[in-house]
Amino acid sequence: MILVIAEHRDGKLNRATLETNAAAQASTALSPGQTGSPIKAAVLGSGVDAVAAEIAAADIAEVIVVDDPALKDYTADGFVLAAQALIEAEQPERVFLPHTYQTRDFAPALAARIKRPLVTDCVAVKDGGYVRPMFQGKLQADVAVDGAHLATFQIGAYRADAMKRGGSPAAVRKAAVAVDASKIRQRPEAPFKEAKQAVDLSQAERIVSVGRGIKSQEHLQLAQQLAQAMGAEIAASRPICDAGWLPMDRQIGSSGQTVAPRLYVALGISGAIQHLVGMKGSRTIVAINKDPEAPIFEIADYGIAGDLFEVVPAMIAELNR
Repeated sequence: MILVIAEHRDGKLNRATLETNAAAQASTALSPGQTGSPIKAAVLGSGVDAVAAEIAAADIAEVIVVDDPALKDYTADGFVLAAQALIEAEQPERVFLPHTYQTRDFAPALAARIKRPLVTDCVAVKDGGYVRPMFQGKLQADVAVDGAHLATFQIGAYRADAMKRGGSPAAVRKAAVAVDASKIRQRPEAPFKEAKQAVDLSQAERIVSVGRGIKSQEHLQLAQQLAQAMGAEIAASRPICDAGWLPMDRQIGSSGQTVAPRLYVALGISGAIQHLVGMKGSRTIVAINKDPEAPIFEIADYGIAGDLFEVVPAMIAELNR
């Protein structure tokens, strides 16, 4: 059995959970001898009925809820205690989680507590094992794991809309798990933000991203006008952020954020592998670059080999019209 631990905040399911569910479904289809293995989802928290109902729409066997007042606010200690008790009771062969900041906070401690291997930042399932990037995305390694284990999946590795939905909602069951609040050492505060302008690009539906082809900082306003016309977030490749033209929280790639929007518009981005690993999970990719041989065109759904300073103003005018 595969147990997917859902992530949520303020009563809303993180889209990355749907992507992880899609990975679980792909794993049962590809793993030798595992076809048809049941998938269950776990929701940890307090007052999470709405979240459980949302994930129950997936084609899974069951949703298990650990509802405890001690889990009202996320803490690493609380989630480790709850997940440990649930895993020991349910005995899943594999535990899947989205590779988010929250998971990275508690999953290593959970793996150590239950004495299971942890494979992080996976981008695919393969032959009963996993594929994960190494050396800042320059190489990909095939990882084989013996026995029960945990695995986290990079955002964008699987598309949320690729998750199969069930004909009827999955059953929801309350687990008989109690969390000892006296063992929680952390006292949560408001979620940390690097800056007021900080944005979680992994949740953006549309992104306009700029690269060296924008030429100078004053030309960024052109990309920002396109983003505004599209209702999109602005982002960039590493050279733009290194130059200080946009803040580092807008960087996409192996050393920045990983995204999977419905629409990704790349302006003047050549398509270096370090950037592609951060956005290749996008549903639709539009590339504008005057170099027709740019690698970005190899993965783009739509490509315009032309001068972005001519193409983008025409796009903005049409969008506004």
